[in-house]
Amino acid sequence: MLSNSSKEILTRKIKAEALRLGFSACGIASAQEVEQAHYFREWLGQGNQAEMAYLTHHMEKRSDPRLLVEGTRSIVSVVLNYYPRQTIPDEEYQIAWYAYGQDYHDIVRGKLTELLHRIQTEHPEVQGRAFCDTAPVFERYWAWKAGLGWIGKNTLLILPEGGSCFFLGELFLNTELVYDQPRKDRCGSCEKCLKACPGGALKSGRKLDARKCLSYLTIEHRGELPEETSLLMENRIYGCDECQKVCPWNRFASPCVLPELQPSSDLLHMKKPDWESLSEEKYRSLFRKSAVKRAKYIGLVRNIRSLQRTSLPINKLPLEDRSLL
Repeated sequence: MLSNSSKEILTRKIKAEALRLGFSACGIASAQEVEQAHYFREWLGQGNQAEMAYLTHHMEKRSDPRLLVEGTRSIVSVVLNYYPRQTIPDEEYQIAWYAYGQDYHDIVRGKLTELLHRIQTEHPEVQGRAFCDTAPVFERYWAWKAGLGWIGKNTLLILPEGGSCFFLGELFLNTELVYDQPRKDRCGSCEKCLKACPGGALKSGRKLDARKCLSYLTIEHRGELPEETSLLMENRIYGCDECQKVCPWNRFASPCVLPELQPSSDLLHMKKPDWESLSEEKYRSLFRKSAVKRAKYIGLVRNIRSLQRTSLPINKLPLEDRSLL
């Protein structure tokens, strides 16, 4: 067990190394049972997860990180900025900002693994595991417990220094450290995100109904899109950023400078006709290392065709497509 002075030294080293690796902020929390897990169970009980059945799995491990990784005593939370420096022109089909660059799962997990290796050069007894959105972990909760920000009315983690456009990641460690304190909620009476949500998916009490969320419907949902969804999409073909665009805290956001998260020139130069004639080969070329793979080629083409149907008079639609309206 580390002495108090050794804990302080190691804590400072972890945070300094995290920043050197390019993370925007780093905080640390004690690994304990999640205090608000019952709210998540209630949310699931109301069917808000839609078809995302994986959210119902491993509830015990999700509720207590010590069951997910035996021996865990500290959770290091990090955030990585993805606020775009350059965006797809407004008149073209839109992709969510987080998917502009390479797959964030690989980038964040790779940096966390490197952080662990740097810790172990001086403390080989420290063991851990890195996570980024692929395990039963309440990521926003742990980022809040680690003092990085608060969970906003848009259900996203908000950093007072930079808004909500951040990827989250965690490092579970088997050693005690010096812990940060949670931040207070600073959304106040603002409800801009609730009012801006195209599908009305955001509810009071920081609840999201995935069944009405364009991000869920255009990425996770399988099968044809409901007609009302197509009408709400406007020019979005993958995800939605409306609740972030209107959030006052994002006025403090700084453009991401990490090369791996920048959109390719091919993506930025895609025009509507290019999307509407998208081949599977072109799809693979554009999104070979991208999170857009989550929707698959068939899902992205479905979204594009849904938008085309809403912009065409019925008598201009192919006969085989009219039955879907």
